Amino acid sequence: MVRKFLFFLSLGCGLLAQAQPVSRASFRVPFDFPLYLSGNFGELRPNHFHGGLDFKTQGVEGKPVHSIEDGYVSRISIAPGGYGNALYITHPNGYTSVYGHLKTYAPAIASYVADEQYARETFEVNLFPEPSQFPVKKGEVVALSGNTGGSSGPHLHLEIRETETNEPIDPLPFYLYNIKDTRAPRALSVMFYPQAGQGVVDGSTRKHSVAFVNRSGQAALAKPVNAWGEFGLGLRAYDYMNDTGNTYGVFSVTLYVDSVEVFNSTVDRFLFDENRAINGWTDYDEYKRSRSWYMKSFLPAGNRLRMLRGGENRGLVRINEERDYHFLYVLKDAHGNTSHYRFTVKGKRQAIPPHVPQGKYLLRCNQANIIQEPGMELAIPKGMLYDDVEADTKVFRDSSAIAFVYQLHHTPVPLHTFCPLAIGVRHLPVADTTKYYIASQWGGALHYIGGTYENGWMKAPIRELATYTVAIDTVPPKVEPLNRNQWERSKEIAFRLSDKHTGIRSYKGKIDGKFALFTYNLKRRLACKLADARIERGKRHTLELEVTDYCGNVTVVKDSFYY
Repeated sequence: MVRKFLFFLSLGCGLLAQAQPVSRASFRVPFDFPLYLSGNFGELRPNHFHGGLDFKTQGVEGKPVHSIEDGYVSRISIAPGGYGNALYITHPNGYTSVYGHLKTYAPAIASYVADEQYARETFEVNLFPEPSQFPVKKGEVVALSGNTGGSSGPHLHLEIRETETNEPIDPLPFYLYNIKDTRAPRALSVMFYPQAGQGVVDGSTRKHSVAFVNRSGQAALAKPVNAWGEFGLGLRAYDYMNDTGNTYGVFSVTLYVDSVEVFNSTVDRFLFDENRAINGWTDYDEYKRSRSWYMKSFLPAGNRLRMLRGGENRGLVRINEERDYHFLYVLKDAHGNTSHYRFTVKGKRQAIPPHVPQGKYLLRCNQANIIQEPGMELAIPKGMLYDDVEADTKVFRDSSAIAFVYQLHHTPVPLHTFCPLAIGVRHLPVADTTKYYIASQWGGALHYIGGTYENGWMKAPIRELATYTVAIDTVPPKVEPLNRNQWERSKEIAFRLSDKHTGIRSYKGKIDGKFALFTYNLKRRLACKLADARIERGKRHTLELEVTDYCGNVTVVKDSFYY
């Protein structure tokens, strides 16, 4: 009897420890059907961490979304990208829940939003109702799930934030018993990063990866590795869940060398100001080139992420004895499923070539930096770089061009936030200076950055050391009617918008000379449902649509229809 009591006491304590976040709050599930995830908290995304859970909605839109707790609607936002149609509910327990990519809102909320859109004459809104305006009960249907904004398929994006700090936290601990997961994370390969002038791996000072293979039922490196001096490691790994084919981010990664912990990452919360620092932790160049995510197991010199722990040597490994060094990666998910990856690196004495700086500028992450070339200047404030950079800056001169082409570095280097770039304009073939813009060169094409003309210079903020020049856009947007002969029958006016150079900046639709609400999404579809257009029925109406690109080029479409 005593043994049974101690066993259940131990089991209960273990479950209590695992469920500690739930002791502070108890949230219900947002749907009344079995839950599966297409994305988890902290997944690696371009320039940001995934801030919530993506719940599958059985492949369709229109599923009732329930409030996970009592509270009140504190914010409503609508935008073509990002969360699309989003709803924020503040709860008395210190948290705020966020519901993204919604199709529509509950009737009272939807009516309020439409009134505000018409009053402001804009599709995009960011509204903050009074706390007493839309009180919400736990389990109440507040919206229907959708596929709006930067969504690639029907799903619900759910975030839980601490209200006081607006800090997203991992919602999964609140739903451990609602989502089945018995599958552990899996590592695919490890990247070795010899430190310049300090180490070599397999006789090379270049980074290189080695895949994990299965040998006799255990993971092992595909080939032997020997090293000398100092190097860092990076891991390509994903998590998995039951009954889905999706891959997910890894909650926790710990690296041990000879049984001593040298690095740990635990992705359970972050501040929005930390988001872009993902580019210092992951291998930015590798992702840009191959779309492969490697999480470094060492801290960048300018680390800004609280979720990383690297010890005295920032997680870098030093091999200075001719012997076997034993490495162990431990990967865990939020359910506690754990995998172990062991491998050996042989310490082998070998020459370490002295480092010869290759770049024209040595940019330090702990100080302000300036890059100046004929006709170009970039100011980089302190703290904008995640590591020191030897910038391989080059100028490609063409006397007949609008401006020279400036390579700030031969591979893209992320900046934590926008830094001011100025490029001199050598010729003005178009008198209207609003038609000029700074463009980045990537993949053989020009990509719009923006900027304004001022006394012979184009000036724009950039967030990446890359290759830039100045370009011109005098071509107006293209506006194509969709299913024009079906407008009256479908009771919807629809267009497809496109712009060859700079992109769509704004649009405005009018019916019978008055503002009409058109919705726009990142799939470039512009549409107006006639039932929501607030127009008189049973007559012919006039339509005028004005579309503007980022250089101020305008296309106007006029038409008429019966409704």
